[in-house]
Amino acid sequence: MSAPTEPKAAGPRALTWARRRRAVGDFWRLYRQNRAGVFGLVILLLFVATALAAPILTPDNALSLTNAPGTPLEGPTGAYPLGTDSSGRSVLDLVIWGSRVSLTVGFWATFISIAFGTLLGVAAGHFHGWISTVIMRITDWFLVMPSLVLGVALAAVLGRSLTTIIIAIGVTAWPTTARLVRAQTLAVEARPYIERARALGGGHWHVMSRHVVPNVMPIVLAQTTLMVGTAILTESTFAFLGLGDPTTASWGATIQAARDVGAVSARMWWYILPPGFAIVLVVLAFTLCGRAIEGVLNPKLRERS
Repeated sequence: MSAPTEPKAAGPRALTWARRRRAVGDFWRLYRQNRAGVFGLVILLLFVATALAAPILTPDNALSLTNAPGTPLEGPTGAYPLGTDSSGRSVLDLVIWGSRVSLTVGFWATFISIAFGTLLGVAAGHFHGWISTVIMRITDWFLVMPSLVLGVALAAVLGRSLTTIIIAIGVTAWPTTARLVRAQTLAVEARPYIERARALGGGHWHVMSRHVVPNVMPIVLAQTTLMVGTAILTESTFAFLGLGDPTTASWGATIQAARDVGAVSARMWWYILPPGFAIVLVVLAFTLCGRAIEGVLNPKLRERS
């Protein structure tokens, strides 16, 4: 009889994926212990599901200005639970479609901001001398630039659109991420294993891609969740000031339209409160998720709590 064969040892790739699955499991176990973070995640998932299902939840003429079925400025009824706007459209439908617009702008603006901030932050922390000085001076210049001023300038050049708002938010919001990533990069590169990697012949790309970037990703992830909420709030401000696309139904545009018809003085609460409450709720959800992620990734915060 032949001797039983021993099981083959797992390869490096299998071990890597096993560690990653274990890390994800540990992350979720610690995250769900934070009740506020779980509450924020549930609210966020509801908004995302609503945004994705907007074409199914609303009729085909939900955003039509000329073919709206309802009576303008009608109060809440069985057919229109949140009343109608000045064109006869359902405010509930506008809030549902506004979630789609606001989340889209928030995610894309955050992607631009985080990508620029992470790239320049790692470069400023890794390279020294004039390269770091130039990057940080540019960062300081953008840090003091008001996003509203840049939004007005871009709207005058590019026209009022969601693309203009995304560019304005993304271009002005990256300096905070760059400073955080630079500080984390300096802390990582002061560790002994970075010196060993360089002594073994590791170049700039090897050190940054294999050692620095993986160690700064936790702070980048936490900053991303916080940045999305800020971007959504900024987009609502742009739309409220009339810098957004007038044909797009967003929460800020709905509030701006309600103000134009005097919803506050006429006590038409169904017109102005729902989009404002949606903005507060989604920003709160992202903030709670960001704080919970930061607490999971930062052992010092876990010890304090």
